[in-house]
Amino acid sequence: MIRKAASPRPPRPIADFALEEEGRAAGLWPVAGVDEVGRGPLCGPVTAAAVILDPACIPPGIGDSKTLSWAKREALFTEIMACAEVCVAHASVEEIDRLNILNASHLAMERALAGLGRVPGLALVDGNRLPKALPCPGRAVVKGDAKSLSIAAASIVAKVTRDRLMVDLAQQHPGYGWDRNAGYPTKDHLEALLNLGVTPHHRRSFKPIHNILYQDVSVTS
Repeated sequence: MIRKAASPRPPRPIADFALEEEGRAAGLWPVAGVDEVGRGPLCGPVTAAAVILDPACIPPGIGDSKTLSWAKREALFTEIMACAEVCVAHASVEEIDRLNILNASHLAMERALAGLGRVPGLALVDGNRLPKALPCPGRAVVKGDAKSLSIAAASIVAKVTRDRLMVDLAQQHPGYGWDRNAGYPTKDHLEALLNLGVTPHHRRSFKPIHNILYQDVSVTS
């Protein structure tokens, strides 16, 4: 039997500064990139970053944080913090449970933008929806962390910040592996939930946590 050769995968988009330059040409300057991390984990806050890059000082190698190694993210985080305008903000577990994860993510983004030293002329926001309370005009960019250097920089800052926070929480609540899984529903995390129970940092509105708590109530009532 003749096997048909697999079609080559399309090349991964390379982030550049084109969207930022479009904003500058339209008189919308400075341009801030905004991204969040932490929508999928079962615990911990959702974290957003807003970054205004200096066109004359963009660290080489910036890209989608999910495609970078831990060491590369850490190095780029240091460089971005040294030469860009940055604000990081969070939405708490309580806010996630009250608002839902999408609205809490948008709240963290709004806080990150509001915390910058100046109001941007334009916010490039990763995703297909814009937060409602932006302090400036916004543009939603699907897979923006693979297209815009500013969004990619924000994704790196948000991820490194949240990962460090989860390492700190792991020391307070050993056994869940948060220093390795960042709160995502990995096998070791799910097993720890069954063996150790739910912590105050777990999101009660997320199904695995809700099911455990509901089971406990059913058994004891």
